[in-house]
Amino acid sequence: MTAPGPDGVAEAAAVLAEAARTGTPCPPVRSLLPPADLEAAYAVQRRHVARAVAEGRRPVGRKIGLTSPAVQRQLGVDQPDFGVLFADMAVPEGQPVAAGRLLQPKVEAEVALVLGADLPHREPTAADLLRATAFALPALEIVDSRIAGWDITLVDTVADNASCGLFVLGGTPVPLDRVDLRAARMTLAKNGETASQGTGADCLGSPLTAALWLAATLSRLGDPLRAGEIVLTGALGPMVAAAEGDTFSARIDGLGTVGAEFATAAPQGAGA
Repeated sequence: MTAPGPDGVAEAAAVLAEAARTGTPCPPVRSLLPPADLEAAYAVQRRHVARAVAEGRRPVGRKIGLTSPAVQRQLGVDQPDFGVLFADMAVPEGQPVAAGRLLQPKVEAEVALVLGADLPHREPTAADLLRATAFALPALEIVDSRIAGWDITLVDTVADNASCGLFVLGGTPVPLDRVDLRAARMTLAKNGETASQGTGADCLGSPLTAALWLAATLSRLGDPLRAGEIVLTGALGPMVAAAEGDTFSARIDGLGTVGAEFATAAPQGAGA
């Protein structure tokens, strides 16, 4: 793998930061980085994370992206990735997502794991993960892209913090011994109509398999998962585009339901 060029990494990070600041999507950043170089893409992501922490934002977990074959086909990629979740990305259930907060939102239904212990092992086992997980929750990840038209490759989405946007967690924690995550069926409705379906098996074979991949990957990088972190394990079915006024509700067998709504912008001049 080619060593990432510092100028290209810095430029890509600056372009993505400006897109986020202005609310104007940017062209793909892959042309600024060595071709297909994930090391360079993650270097861009680390710059984003460091800048966010310096601004006072608090990391609260990780997301795994591109775990569903359907989503991989949608975006033309063939492997998962990961990004960092911040506290200000969490939307309480029942609180509408403000109009204009995101650029190009899409919604995915996922299983969230909340860790009760660290996972520092370089080769974690399923038993390690089961012991370390305090509980699971149904979740909606509202992905977003700073890149115009979602014209992304794996390098683009990794650099863009795995296309992180916001997330909503369900409110009833479920211990892992009370649910079969692999067999769990998911139905995601948009405005009352079924828009996406899948099962836990559609997430790298199981949400637990996805979480093990993440735990091993981060441990090898020297930045392991820690107690208290949230892990969004990846989409159970195709992502669905969202717009102002849309409502979403997902049901995952054994975990219950979780919902989200998108506010409508007030008409210009309203309240004047």
